[in-house]
Amino acid sequence: MSPREFCQKLQIPETCAPLVEQALTHRSALAEGVARSNERLEFLGDAVLGFIVTEKLYTLFPDRAEGDLSRARALVVSRRTLAQVAKQLGVDHVLRLSAGEEAQGGRQRSSILADAVEALIAAVYLQAGMEEARRFVWRVLGDVIQRAPDASRAHDYKSRLQEKTHALLRQTPEYEVISETGADHDKTFCVQVRLGDVVLGTGTGKSKKDAEQAAAREALEKMETTERSSVMFR
Repeated sequence: MSPREFCQKLQIPETCAPLVEQALTHRSALAEGVARSNERLEFLGDAVLGFIVTEKLYTLFPDRAEGDLSRARALVVSRRTLAQVAKQLGVDHVLRLSAGEEAQGGRQRSSILADAVEALIAAVYLQAGMEEARRFVWRVLGDVIQRAPDASRAHDYKSRLQEKTHALLRQTPEYEVISETGADHDKTFCVQVRLGDVVLGTGTGKSKKDAEQAAAREALEKMETTERSSVMFR
């Protein structure tokens, strides 16, 4: 699929095609003679996306507290969300990668897919302006944005665990990375959450934040399956 055809698929102006081509070019392709990668576009797109999502959440949810909106924004702009959007848009099929990166599974790597989406947003912003960028973001992320305040709360296991332990014991859980495995570009982290010397839960994830959330989730599940949460702390 040509960049112009991809613009048509995404319903963005065809004048964006040259920058869209760059937005879909991973830095690994530079080794094979490509002139520019999407790194600079990703840098700009990250900021543009953050502003648009912040603005939309502020407008849509006038009664939500700052903390709720911050968690909602973090969910919308997360690597996981953007990687899912990339696959829905077919970005994984049109990315330009080196043969080596391709062989290592780069076409399905969440970080590469998320970066490409941010770069696409920058391409639209630079070539067609902020209003067109807003429309594009709303088309591809509107459903997520509207659900984000409630969804982020449901998935913010760390905050829920902290509230529970504060209510019971006036203590704050502590998180510790106990292992890191895998290559630098594809690490898996294992984290334990503790209260003092008591291990409440263990979790793994592709980032420390994801692993911490997984550990907090396990801790909550353990607490919620006991008849009384305080039993485990005696």
